[in-house]
Amino acid sequence: MFSLYLTGNKETDDKSVLEYLSLLLEEGNDSLYAVSTLSNISALLKWYIPSINWLGFYLRRGRKLVLGPFQGEPACTEIPFSRGVCGKCATEGKTIIVQDVELFPGHIACSSLSKSEIVVPLIKEGHLYGVLDVDSPEKGRFGEGERVLLERAASLISDSNLPEHLKVFAERE
Repeated sequence: MFSLYLTGNKETDDKSVLEYLSLLLEEGNDSLYAVSTLSNISALLKWYIPSINWLGFYLRRGRKLVLGPFQGEPACTEIPFSRGVCGKCATEGKTIIVQDVELFPGHIACSSLSKSEIVVPLIKEGHLYGVLDVDSPEKGRFGEGERVLLERAASLISDSNLPEHLKVFAERE
């Protein structure tokens, strides 16, 4: 397995983490491995990104998102596209950063500890198949650096064959 060494330089470390993520995406070739891969990716990113309390995936099933692999406290199992930060991200197909979740209309409080949130869509060939959701116990935690890192991670995931293996979940209604 690939060894990951951090240098303390954000640009270099982000690149190393994304290279490691790319190696994780090369493993397995069916829906079970897709879940294992997302589990490892959530563990990697939760380990790497400081000052967060939850990181995970919600996978599309029709017009709702269903909890996928994650790191953190137990979470909401199902989110309709019409609710919360994840629902807005799924509907708009773009990254959403919320610096204070208490000020976000319709915020879904899976954990009272979460104060800010960033959600990145997972899109392949124009089709949304899920979102990457990250919460922090700190207000104002997420900025341009996290947006760039997480969008690059989402792009690597989307460009892999993993979305094809996740269709089995999306097609169940």
